[in-house]
Amino acid sequence: MEPCPWCVLQRLVFVAIALATLPGLLWRGAAVQWLSLLLVFVLALAGVAAALWQHFVAAVSDSCNLTLAEKIIAGLRLDAVLPEIFQPRASCADAAVRLLGVPYELWSLLLLMLLGIVALRTLLRPAR
Repeated sequence: MEPCPWCVLQRLVFVAIALATLPGLLWRGAAVQWLSLLLVFVLALAGVAAALWQHFVAAVSDSCNLTLAEKIIAGLRLDAVLPEIFQPRASCADAAVRLLGVPYELWSLLLLMLLGIVALRTLLRPAR
């Protein structure tokens, strides 16, 4: 499957979530762990928004050129630095793929929602 700009943006969000967990795992201070979880939650919300946009808007558009997703990726120069991972190679309509009958972006949405819920529940958990 060749990725569209919104697919790549969601991929970037997953990488950012993984990186955001590192400080919370490496430093045991409550403030660092809280900030790490908060960042994971915010990134998960951004990913949910990207997945929903891809599903309801971009996937039914004729073109997804020069969208917010493409501008973010190009602005960060990720498509030039790591093209095999972060370079969009398909339009949103062409990248519409199903896994077990479910659109791929909805699988991404589900995982991002789970990550966000876990982060939020952990943030709201009473201190021990």
